[in-house]
Amino acid sequence: MNTDDSPPGAEAARPREGKASTAHTPIRRRAAFYVDGFNLYHSLDDMKQPHLKWLNLATLARLLVAGRPEEVVRVVFCTATRTDDPGRMLRHRAYLKALDSVGVTLLQGYFSKEPRNCRNCGHRWQHPTEKEGDTSLALAVLDDAHRDRYDIAYLVTADGDQAPTARMIRTGFRDKAIVTVAPPGRQHNFNIMRSCHRNASITTRAVESSLFPRAVPDGRGGVVMRPREYDPPPGWLPPNRRK
Repeated sequence: MNTDDSPPGAEAARPREGKASTAHTPIRRRAAFYVDGFNLYHSLDDMKQPHLKWLNLATLARLLVAGRPEEVVRVVFCTATRTDDPGRMLRHRAYLKALDSVGVTLLQGYFSKEPRNCRNCGHRWQHPTEKEGDTSLALAVLDDAHRDRYDIAYLVTADGDQAPTARMIRTGFRDKAIVTVAPPGRQHNFNIMRSCHRNASITTRAVESSLFPRAVPDGRGGVVMRPREYDPPPGWLPPNRRK
């Protein structure tokens, strides 16, 4: 697999309109992140450290491109809010407000209840199922490619349903690169990876280094307070403050 994220035949950096490229001022490539909120949430939930869910995706994106000739110009978060659990709903709404305050684009779907039944006992129930998330993510990646909003697309998911998205960018937009990003604790999906120029993984340390503070200015004169359930455990420190 090609580990260089420069597409074949593409320049290492493409000048932006109104900026002159010189040997002394290399142009930074535009990076855009597309986050499968459902996939990311469950990877964080499996870590059994609730404070890591108070994650600043804009900071995380910048951390993932640190040291590369790239500039994060867009972060898109595809999600849905469950309304059948008031506590979960309020926490998620607070999180969305925090993301909005740092410029993350929010694409919201919805939950629909679908009938399920147990083959062994015959019990039936209504199971909440997320809708529109996968479609919104795929359309955002493709629409932004058409609009030339990025040079490199980072696809943050381990869901193989996004393999066609990666494949279409790889084959249909020769001047762009596609990078697959595995959420923490998840393996890369092979079907996605085979169409990407390179891969990256989100480490626990990267998550710990990218958390929102307790109070997040909302940009409108107010603040978004971290839900109590997302408070770090006593004595917890971010990586840069540990001895």
